[in-house]
Amino acid sequence: MYDDNARHEVQEEPSQKIGESGWGQPPTGPPHFTREELPVALQGRALLPEDDGYPEETRTYNLRIDVRPGVVIAAASARDVQAAVRLAAAKGSPIAAMATGHATQPVPIGPDAVLVSTRAMRDITVDAQARTARIEAGVRWGEAVAEITKYGLAPLNGASPSVGVVGFVLAGGHSPTLGRAHGYAADHVNSIEVVTADGKLRTVTAVSDPELFFGLRGGKGNFGIVTAVEIELFPVTTLYGGSIFFPATSATAVLNAYREWVKTVPESMSSSVALVRMPDVPILPEPLRGKQVVSIRISCADPSENAAALVEPLRAVTTPIIDTVQEMPYADCASIHSDPVDPTAVIERAGLLRVLTPETVDALVAVAEGTTAPPDLVEIRHLGGAFARQPGVPNAISYRDAAFTLFIANIGGAIDAYAIDAAQARAIERLRPWCTGYTLLSFMSDAETTEQGYTPEVYRRLASLKQRVDPFNLFRLNHNIRPEA
Repeated sequence: MYDDNARHEVQEEPSQKIGESGWGQPPTGPPHFTREELPVALQGRALLPEDDGYPEETRTYNLRIDVRPGVVIAAASARDVQAAVRLAAAKGSPIAAMATGHATQPVPIGPDAVLVSTRAMRDITVDAQARTARIEAGVRWGEAVAEITKYGLAPLNGASPSVGVVGFVLAGGHSPTLGRAHGYAADHVNSIEVVTADGKLRTVTAVSDPELFFGLRGGKGNFGIVTAVEIELFPVTTLYGGSIFFPATSATAVLNAYREWVKTVPESMSSSVALVRMPDVPILPEPLRGKQVVSIRISCADPSENAAALVEPLRAVTTPIIDTVQEMPYADCASIHSDPVDPTAVIERAGLLRVLTPETVDALVAVAEGTTAPPDLVEIRHLGGAFARQPGVPNAISYRDAAFTLFIANIGGAIDAYAIDAAQARAIERLRPWCTGYTLLSFMSDAETTEQGYTPEVYRRLASLKQRVDPFNLFRLNHNIRPEA
């Protein structure tokens, strides 16, 4: 499924450094929008490239994403989003939404585009009795977890507290804390408030529009701009979680132990393992600074004494550098992965593993030790459990039979981006014998095609839905699903 030949050719193009980005820079060429065309009755603001606030509203977490729209609607309400969609439709312009700019942008958001910034839409309403939360489009997981855990409840959140809730849910939402116990975040959505291409605000449920509800949960931003979601919550207050760091010299032994260990654990145990080049920064504990390490990440909702016994075989592989796994409040779950929170440049590739064998382990270690543009992170996350089951109300998430996610990333620095791109393509090629050829939408990069996220049957169903709700493909600045009858 991977066409790497074209990606190898880019090495011959002029050098580009990681961190070179278009955000905050005005688009070049004649303006596509005039001030007279902008909507005026907004709770938020309409910004042209020369306006104060434009750089802030177009700033992304991933500094490599090119975001230079002709106009930004800094939305403060669903009505503002409706005004933005109507403007785009009237101009025949593509439109996209952005809360944090984490997700890879497969096509540039250029001067002909309308960008809806949802950063100001930050309302969170928790119904503790119903175990639900209504979350607006600008809310990040750190904010949501902090609010929800006040009620003794927990969501199916992501690893990073700076990732937007809505974008995470629309992409399926792989939770590394409670996912194996409960499934994907998209499996536990009750309703979605969305502005469709006709400019209407709709509350979509399994009853009101079953097909659109199916497509929104896993279809990313292809069917409209979501202004809020209502999600289910779970009565979890603590985790047995953290990370166990081992020296890179133990990588093969640790990965092989992990390979056998995951065959024995209950669905309450979520975990991942990463081969990491740690940065040399003061915020890290001294034993980890600038080191290559193997990190096993643990999240278990079982009582701590049961969970500790489950983890013991991993601790016995070799002497850890640092072991942070312990009982913790759910509110502290971001410390398990400790993802960077400050904006940085990221180049990434993703996939799914159907099996983890001793030969797969050898290949993973070899990829992590690469001599040309070696990755900063090679990570696999354990799937199975509830991830493998269809929810009561099916959605667009495909390939639930995969065993592990695969994620490769180079983060920050000033290495030639084209060399990294080619090195990551070679890494995927090396791992191809154990890959499914597909990827989860949550991890999809600009190197993967939209079709790699869905079974052919699901893709055809989504394309038919696209034809109904967005026949002119207004929402196309994404991993695009093309409208087809």
